[in-house]
Amino acid sequence: MTKPFIHPTALAESLEIGEGTRVWAFSHILNGARVGRNCNIGDHCFIESGAVVGDNVTLKNGNMVWEGVELADGVFVGPNVLFTNDLHPRSPRLPQAHGRYTEKEKWLVPTLIERGAALGAGAVIIAGVKVGEYATVGAGAVVTRPVAPHALVVGNPARRIGWVCRCGKSLKFQRCRAKCSECGGSFSLTKEGVRGDQHSR
Repeated sequence: MTKPFIHPTALAESLEIGEGTRVWAFSHILNGARVGRNCNIGDHCFIESGAVVGDNVTLKNGNMVWEGVELADGVFVGPNVLFTNDLHPRSPRLPQAHGRYTEKEKWLVPTLIERGAALGAGAVIIAGVKVGEYATVGAGAVVTRPVAPHALVVGNPARRIGWVCRCGKSLKFQRCRAKCSECGGSFSLTKEGVRGDQHSR
């Protein structure tokens, strides 16, 4: 059993940080946050109570993962990605908005980044969005709607410009079939989106 490594300047209040995980300088993990095994949490990251980080996740420097955000196993989050969890934010101290913040169900909007997806530096992920398995969100993209598995999206608002392999390499389809030039994985393009062949998993 390999205990998590916590840098001396980091503040790790959570009791749920998996073995082999590394938490680097000036990061703060609140009590009630869950961080899986073998993760790398870069400098100046903040993980709020109620956030969920799966196994083998990489959080580069300067990320803030708020309550309601779930990062599945193997997710990559580039530096300074912005997550949100409220579609109509107001200060709870504003008298007109106070009642809305008495119950989480009234404001908290969950966000899910599925297994193996990658979020480029400075991407903005609007609350309630699901980013599919092994999708790639380009640097600076503003994601306002769901991203299909294996999709490559860029821009503001983010739009699909291609498809990517599980290893991250762009896929080129011919007659609805593609084979990755990097890892050899093979894929089919259907009406439902990209599907990896079972023998190539």
